[in-house]
Amino acid sequence: MVPPRRHGTNRHGRMLHELEFDFSELSLVSYIMAKSRGASITAIPVFPRRLFSQNHIWVREDSSITHPRDLAGKRVLVWAFQVTMSVLAKGDMRRDYGVDWREITWVAQHSEELPWRAPAGVRVERCEPGLSVLEMLERGHVDAYINPHPDLNVLEADGRVRRLFPETEKECWSHVDRHGFLPIMHLVGVHPRVVNERPALLLDMMKMWEEARLQSLDYYTDPSFSQVVFMRQAFDAQRRRSTSNLWTSGIAANRKNLEYFLSDCVDQGLLDRAMAIEELFHPSTLDS
Repeated sequence: MVPPRRHGTNRHGRMLHELEFDFSELSLVSYIMAKSRGASITAIPVFPRRLFSQNHIWVREDSSITHPRDLAGKRVLVWAFQVTMSVLAKGDMRRDYGVDWREITWVAQHSEELPWRAPAGVRVERCEPGLSVLEMLERGHVDAYINPHPDLNVLEADGRVRRLFPETEKECWSHVDRHGFLPIMHLVGVHPRVVNERPALLLDMMKMWEEARLQSLDYYTDPSFSQVVFMRQAFDAQRRRSTSNLWTSGIAANRKNLEYFLSDCVDQGLLDRAMAIEELFHPSTLDS
């Protein structure tokens, strides 16, 4: 089960379909797809969630799958085909591991956020009801599992399930070495009413986000602020490994990341046309 959150796992849809919030964290791919279809919302280049796909791929402990290329011809369970993690993983497979994601059967746990039809030759199925993720893996209904919010039973299934990459952190850092970024998962969407009534608030929100990020760093001076006992050591190790700010906002610093993701959306049939980065964000933020 996915743990409950303050605004639920449906908060993205509530913003995209109902414009419920003034500002809202949004799935990158869902926002891009909605924007390509003429959605009235806009966004600011603030990215509150980032993840590596390499850290979110699981297989059975006894599986012969040891590399992404071994997934060709296999069945892979995902939250949905158009979830940002799914798009990122398919893009990484194509770009970094030489895997044609079209050779994989994608098994979706949930319906897509936005209506969409799979392109010819792309195999997308709905998973069988009544089985847990762990049961589907152990019984061979699926060969691998990719999810940004992995099921707790999978996370705690020591000796039964393993991550695809045995040296996961090393593989994730190799992504930073190759591309220079920690991949974006979410951005911040803005209600059109805010744009019309208080356009200056968009840049103010970007400034507030950066101030909050800097303030949060102060917590790491206290070695016991987290339930993770050695959090400070992990923080120090990360700073030694990468001195750059992996959580940067703005368009310039994230252009390569966004260009890669937009090209993946086109490659995976999620967009009917190529989009420019400038189409995604409010004009007041384009110099960021």
